[in-house]
Amino acid sequence: MSAAVSSPSQHNAARRNRWAISFADLLLLLLAFFVLLQASGSRRDAMLAQVAHQFGGRAMRQGVELHAADLFLPGEALLTTQGQVKLSVVARDLVHERGGVEIVSHGSDRARGRFDDWDLAAARLGAVARALRSDGIGQDKLLIRGLDQADGKGGHGQVIRIAPGSVRAD
Repeated sequence: MSAAVSSPSQHNAARRNRWAISFADLLLLLLAFFVLLQASGSRRDAMLAQVAHQFGGRAMRQGVELHAADLFLPGEALLTTQGQVKLSVVARDLVHERGGVEIVSHGSDRARGRFDDWDLAAARLGAVARALRSDGIGQDKLLIRGLDQADGKGGHGQVIRIAPGSVRAD
C-alpha cells in the first residue's frame, strides 16, 4: 500500500489560501448581521444604539415618531389643534437640548387637490419645523432631513421623526 504524499508546493498553496475561508466567514457574519438588522423593523434604533454602545460610541438619543395623519388636516399641510398640542409637548422636551433638533420624514400620504405626494410631505415637514420654532426652538438648532420614501415604511403614510441631533449637515 502506498500512502498519498502531498508535495511541498501543494502544502504551501493550501496554506496561502486559508485566508479565503476566514474572509468568507467574516462576510457571512456581516450578511447575517444586516439581515437581522433589517428584520428588526421598529426596534432598529434601539438595536443600533446597543451596537454603538458595545463599540464605545455614544448612545443614540431616542426621538418621537408622529404620524402626519394625526397632526394635519387630510390632504393638507395645515396643523390641527391636536397636532399643535402634540408638537408643543415635543418642543417643550427638546427646547433645552444643547445640540440641535433633527426632523426627518419617511413615507408619504396620498395627496388630494393642490399638492402631489412629494409636495405634501415637504410642506408638512416645513410646517412641523415652523411649529417647533414658534414653540421656542431656535431656527439655528433645527435640521430638516428630507423625504425618505425608500425606508420600507411604504403603505403606512408619512411618519415624521423628531429627535435630538446635530445641527451640522454631514
